[in-house]
Amino acid sequence: MHASQAVLENPHRTVHRILLSAEAQEDFVKRLSVPLPAVAERAERAQFTALLGADTVHQGVAVLVEPLEATDLEDALERPGPVLVLDQVTDPRNVGAILRSAAAFGAACVVMQDRHAPEESAALAKAASGALEIVPMVRVVNLARCIDTLKQHDIWTIGLDAGGGRLDGGSLGGRRAALVLGSEGDGLRRLTREGCDEIAGLFMPGTMESLNVSVAAAIGLYELVRAG
Repeated sequence: MHASQAVLENPHRTVHRILLSAEAQEDFVKRLSVPLPAVAERAERAQFTALLGADTVHQGVAVLVEPLEATDLEDALERPGPVLVLDQVTDPRNVGAILRSAAAFGAACVVMQDRHAPEESAALAKAASGALEIVPMVRVVNLARCIDTLKQHDIWTIGLDAGGGRLDGGSLGGRRAALVLGSEGDGLRRLTREGCDEIAGLFMPGTMESLNVSVAAAIGLYELVRAG
């Protein structure tokens, strides 16, 4: 419901179709801050199953929309807050969860390499829980050039990796920062790692050596903004 509500409340979305179950419609309409569009229609369980699959958890709401227009990096950097850069993070649920954390901690945008990142999908939107409508997703051709652009905007780029020192937001002294996170399996690629101003890891006094990338992003963002 959160993802569908956020989509309908986003004036930049083009909405083609809305399916609502009898059980969900009243509660969903109460949530909306805008009128329910005329393209809404009542749907039975069989229609949801046919369109979304039997294993999809939909809460009785489905919305068919056009993808959002691409956001340019320069435009996204006009927004305040830290930047997240994803180096070949391909799981849409992880990217969605990262977007949700980015929205929670006031990040300016999430940057991904176009060829090695998931498309805007139902799984990504659902995991983002509405954040897909709030935080711009920027797709770039070359991640190394993107990091250079961030540096040109006086953004300190920090590669998150256990091989570095300890990430300390307080040491930034108010400087704007970008957090660069590697893929779920291989971590940061060599050229990405070498392009960062600093390599730092999270303080983890327990027995686990690593975290899921979306969890690491949330903790890293908290560390970046806590001293602000």
